[in-house]
Amino acid sequence: MRALLFLALLVSPLAAQTYQGKKLVEASLVADTTAIVPGRPFRLGLHLRMAPGWHTYWENPGDSGLATTFDLELPAGFEAGPVSWPLPQRLVEPGDIQVYAYRDEVLLVRTVTAPVTEAREVEFRAKSTWLVCEAICIPGKAELNLALPVAPDAEPANAELFTKFTALVPSGQAPPFALEWSRTSTGWNLSIRDAEGAKRADFYPFADNEHPVGHTAPSQISDGSATLAIPVADSAPVRGVLAVDNGERRGWVVESKTTISSPATQTPGGTTGFWTYLLFGALGGFILNLMPCVLPVISLKVFGFMRQAGDSRSAILKHGLAFVGGIFFWFLGLAAVVIALKSAGSEVTWAFQFQSPWFNFVIGAIVFLFALNLFGVFEIVLPGRAAQGIAEAGSHGGLAGSFTQGILATLLATPCTAPFLGTALGFAFAQTPAVIFAMFGAIAGGMAFPYLLLAAKPGWMKFLPKPGAWMERLKQFMGFPLAATLLWLLYVIGQQRGTEAVIWASASYLCLALAAWLYGAFLGPLSSTRAKTFAALGIALSLFVGLGYFAGNLFARTTIAAAEKSSPAQAGGISWIPYSEAKLQRLLAEGKPVFLDFTADWCITCKFNMRTAIDTAAVREGFARQGIVPMLADWTNSNPEITRKLARFGRVGVPFYLFYPAGRANDPVILPEILTEQIVLRSVGITDNTHRP
Repeated sequence: MRALLFLALLVSPLAAQTYQGKKLVEASLVADTTAIVPGRPFRLGLHLRMAPGWHTYWENPGDSGLATTFDLELPAGFEAGPVSWPLPQRLVEPGDIQVYAYRDEVLLVRTVTAPVTEAREVEFRAKSTWLVCEAICIPGKAELNLALPVAPDAEPANAELFTKFTALVPSGQAPPFALEWSRTSTGWNLSIRDAEGAKRADFYPFADNEHPVGHTAPSQISDGSATLAIPVADSAPVRGVLAVDNGERRGWVVESKTTISSPATQTPGGTTGFWTYLLFGALGGFILNLMPCVLPVISLKVFGFMRQAGDSRSAILKHGLAFVGGIFFWFLGLAAVVIALKSAGSEVTWAFQFQSPWFNFVIGAIVFLFALNLFGVFEIVLPGRAAQGIAEAGSHGGLAGSFTQGILATLLATPCTAPFLGTALGFAFAQTPAVIFAMFGAIAGGMAFPYLLLAAKPGWMKFLPKPGAWMERLKQFMGFPLAATLLWLLYVIGQQRGTEAVIWASASYLCLALAAWLYGAFLGPLSSTRAKTFAALGIALSLFVGLGYFAGNLFARTTIAAAEKSSPAQAGGISWIPYSEAKLQRLLAEGKPVFLDFTADWCITCKFNMRTAIDTAAVREGFARQGIVPMLADWTNSNPEITRKLARFGRVGVPFYLFYPAGRANDPVILPEILTEQIVLRSVGITDNTHRP
């Protein structure tokens, strides 16, 4: 009883802030020692206990609020260190206002150094101000006193309280895992590696009035790795606290100029994170072959292998290597473009080129000409050595043809992401140029692997049908998948620029078809000079009208078809709400569960998932019954807000799916790229058969 009474004296009398008869904050001054030992440091703490639902603020309050102050009036000879701030919580308020705050209770600590003194007792005075908020904010303040005896020895006091909050104070030492900073056009990416056992990472910036720091989305740590996107004005250096949750929260003070290698990375087997991502890239590249974006062109190569089945082994190997060379040429070229754009400060994403209507128009023209060639509308036939060279560059044979098919297959693959690919690219886009090249090379290797294997093992072609007259019909048939690809590109153009753009692009392609027909029909070696002259004039006129007038004039004048494009809310049977970050945060603040679909009209995988896994009767019923709000982030055209949202989760492409359960605004569920109806139902908490939560 005497001990309890003595300890009670080591806590100042409570100062309470009341509002309408309710205690909002109780403040007290506490010490971690039973007595002052001359020359020995001890700690004083400001203990605030908040009413349920109310919070006070961290040293950087965030978008609003006011930091708590803790000032000490010390007797002569005593010195106090700075305030130690425990890790705050990230609270999201309506309007996407994010604050860094404390709920329930907090202990702010200052270390005091005691001089040699002959006094028998020392009294300390503290002044504190704070802002306590719930639906409203009310300022509070307190003046606190604490008297401590002076003694030759002392015992710990308030040990549980000090231990609890001292463990939450960020460390100034290096964390026990690897960190790497990379500057982006919007700020910084902080990559974490080898954080084994950790589950979640977050970043709390220190205040910088000159270069405000935006919102950083917390990130789930997968296989010890995660990337936090930290938006900073002018991409200025940033400093703050990295918080990691591995069952208990711990924090470290970090700044953007610091790159830390974990002890593991200093050993030959320590670059596990890098090699894991490289393996992800290779697997993603291999799976790309199965994506619907690639299949129409892959069929060309399969046809080529069948045609080559009777050729020599060396010829087959050369064609296979040429096709693989085309794959590597495109991927490594794309890596060079990505690095160049990043160096210029642009936001770079996977498949960014398909956000350009002109890119889709040109690719549509190339695909159309390939299809016409397969249909037999024209052949490249010229006399002499030129004929041989050009013929080899055609789509139906020659090493150049195989090389071109490799480029085209890869080019059409880029709108798709595949399992593993999104994670690997998200890691690579935040790395050095060497890592970006390595990652794109791994993806190319994964995609090229089956063709390289088939070319190296031509004996396996015995399982393919033998060449024969039937191949001419098969060649013509192969033109139809390419024609279907052209329809898809026209659909994308229509979504980007509207119906007029589709009409003018189609008119331009019609002129290209006329030019191709004139070329095939009248420029052969048996045609007369007069026929060739008229054909050449017709080709020139067709190209002038098609490319100059329809494309260069009318197509170029079309604009983004925002008004004409059908509302996402009307797409399919689900009433989608167009994405905006403010709207999302408002829904989450209201406690509503949200399913967020990042998609684009040029992403065939997105469309496949929508038709087969999302917009189904069971999912629609589940969404309606559980009050899940479906939100669509349409990335068909460039949208910086969507790009930033993807970057917060380390993603650079679509499809990407998030589900925010009610009350988990900062901890959404990330769904895989390839969905089934059951995956969606389970992810949103609906059981397979009963559809119960």
